[in-house]
Amino acid sequence: MVSTLGSTLGIGLRAALVTLVLTGVLYPLAVTGLSQVLFHEEANGSLVTNEKGQVVGSALIGQGFSRAGYFQPRPSAAGNGYDAAASSGSNLGPTSQKLRDRAAAEAERLLEENPDASGPVPAELVTTSGSGLDPHLSPEAARWQAPRVARARHVAPERILAVVDAHIEGRTLGVLGEPRVNVLQLNLALDRQFGEGMSTTAEAP
Repeated sequence: MVSTLGSTLGIGLRAALVTLVLTGVLYPLAVTGLSQVLFHEEANGSLVTNEKGQVVGSALIGQGFSRAGYFQPRPSAAGNGYDAAASSGSNLGPTSQKLRDRAAAEAERLLEENPDASGPVPAELVTTSGSGLDPHLSPEAARWQAPRVARARHVAPERILAVVDAHIEGRTLGVLGEPRVNVLQLNLALDRQFGEGMSTTAEAP
């Protein structure tokens, strides 16, 4: 009886040890190694650098830009805003008065800052994403801001729109999602083409 129990326990411990080594050591090492070889940039956070080689953010994480010469992203409810350590949405539903008041205040601010914009304020510019860290805008939301950016940089709006159009990303695999523009990369492109209007990290993440 004791011998049988000891044998069973030994088998269980060996199975647990083998499983631990396979799933806790070898598999993570293999996946990490393959990702570094096949997807090096993505595996290291899709970091974005400026012309000086300084890391100014990630292509996967939105950050705030508030000055006139830069495109602004969607509002953020992550922490105190654009906090990558506190990713979250506002959890406010369509019947929430707080949500309506906040959206109305945001729309009023945007209209005041963008007097030359054509058409109503795009909905995405007054609503937060589910993560609060969406790094993208639709091409339409970026184009809506183009007159303000052009005026602040003292260039023709057509030149700003050309930069927007050059940075439109298509649907993933041609079918998933919608066309979009990465706000950080778009603003860095503005600095490269028209000169740095301010710190490329904006509110310094």
